[in-house]
Amino acid sequence: MNESNLRALLAQVSTGTLPPDQALERLRTLPFAKAGQVLADTHRMIRQGFPEAVYAEGKTPAQTTDALTTLVAAHGCALATRVHPEVAALLQLRFPTGSYDNASRLYRIGQMTGSFPLAPVAVVCAGTSDLPVAEEAAQTLEFCGARVNRITDVGVAGLHRLLARLDELRAASIVIAIAGMEGALPSVLGGLVAAPVIAVPTSVGYGANLHGISALLSMLNSCAAGLTVVNIDNGFGAAMAALRILNHRETQAPLEARMFSEHP
Repeated sequence: MNESNLRALLAQVSTGTLPPDQALERLRTLPFAKAGQVLADTHRMIRQGFPEAVYAEGKTPAQTTDALTTLVAAHGCALATRVHPEVAALLQLRFPTGSYDNASRLYRIGQMTGSFPLAPVAVVCAGTSDLPVAEEAAQTLEFCGARVNRITDVGVAGLHRLLARLDELRAASIVIAIAGMEGALPSVLGGLVAAPVIAVPTSVGYGANLHGISALLSMLNSCAAGLTVVNIDNGFGAAMAALRILNHRETQAPLEARMFSEHP
């Protein structure tokens, strides 16, 4: 159940078109819904502004299917991350309207309603080896209704490539910066743009990269003030952080408009 459905339910009770007992029965599944071994958090949309996503890695196909079924029933759409291609083939049989992307390993059923009128989120990756993480972030944002500007292969080893896109970067509402190796890209971007920068270290790199730990530590130790860092290869987490910022800006905008209109 989303916020608009809940408002409609309360309005029906208020006008007397729906008896309280029937409304109570519908609300019994509001916090969560059980399906097989899965407890789907159907209340998250109301609390956080976006529904629960299914982390498919390590789950059986049945567990993934049960979770997606419950979330689609609650919200009309659902998203699964880290889906293995073999599992995706099974999901396609169960959800023929869904779609799978090999690069991001996301399985999407439908899409959230609504959009964000703010400038697009720039999803920037240092190299094409970082594209799977970048696409996980970009396609998660698009599933939630946000616009995305993809800027690819602009690592600091060829800084001119990044500077050539500076106007686009400065026009973005939020920048998600994705890099492996030494993880320098987010620090550079943090010094160039005013928008929030969310850094994503990737496990791309040679031995001393330590599967992304070197990039993670570089980003955590950045001298660019205010840099936000998520976990290694966590494009989904970066997208969620960006969506929280976008949601907050959207809810604050009407309040700010009223304040300025009241105090010219």
